[in-house]
Amino acid sequence: MKKTHLYHIVDVSPWPLASSIGALLITSGFACYMHRISYGMLIFLLGLLLLISSMFIWWRDIIRESTYQGNHTLIVQRGLKIGFVLFTCSEIVFFGGFFWAFFHSSLSPSIFLGAVWPPVNIVGLDAFGIPILNTAILLLSGFSITWVHFALISGNAVEVNYGFIVTLFLAILFTGLQVSEYLFAPFNISDSVYGTVFYSLTGLHGLHVIIGSIFIAVCYFRFLNNEFTTKHHLGFQFASWYWHFVDVVWLFLYAFVYLWGNW
Repeated sequence: MKKTHLYHIVDVSPWPLASSIGALLITSGFACYMHRISYGMLIFLLGLLLLISSMFIWWRDIIRESTYQGNHTLIVQRGLKIGFVLFTCSEIVFFGGFFWAFFHSSLSPSIFLGAVWPPVNIVGLDAFGIPILNTAILLLSGFSITWVHFALISGNAVEVNYGFIVTLFLAILFTGLQVSEYLFAPFNISDSVYGTVFYSLTGLHGLHVIIGSIFIAVCYFRFLNNEFTTKHHLGFQFASWYWHFVDVVWLFLYAFVYLWGNW
């Protein structure tokens, strides 16, 4: 049938269903593991494997649709951009819940915490140690990925290559420093609400950094495979937006959790 519109009607795909089953196995398996039920970890790992496999193949299909089949017209790209913006809004709400927990406990500490923040017998981390170094690293990575974008638009492949390498190096460096901070932190996640909120916020942000790093790495390999042009690089644009979002979340996290929260 001849196509009479600019929209993309996706083909029948098993990957949304497979991804949903994988997510179900992950949550149910982890719940079983936490309650010491047999085979809980096995169910969790099977779900994780299914979810990662489905995501890989599903995204591969999307890349084929956009790059080789030409189905991502301008109007389709506009819809994808709106969808990504809405996804980012959901991420803001997600982190907002954890920041709400932090402010709820820190602005008016209960008597069980000693009526002070950080709570009694808990020593917070030095905001001018690894945290401020990580702040500088993330800000530099924000500049470097913007450098990649401008170089990509101008068609300067050499600068695009250098920009990708610098961004990925800074992302790996940030993650490594975050891990070292966890290893030498004087408190753990079970040390009152302070430890719980701290590791929840920084851990979830670290997870987003890892996801963003994978996102950028995939874009780098796509660039090396000549899948981006000066006008068609929507996948990289989304990776760039995601990385800037991660940067902004860290600035709020550093300002409130590390700096203000340890005064």
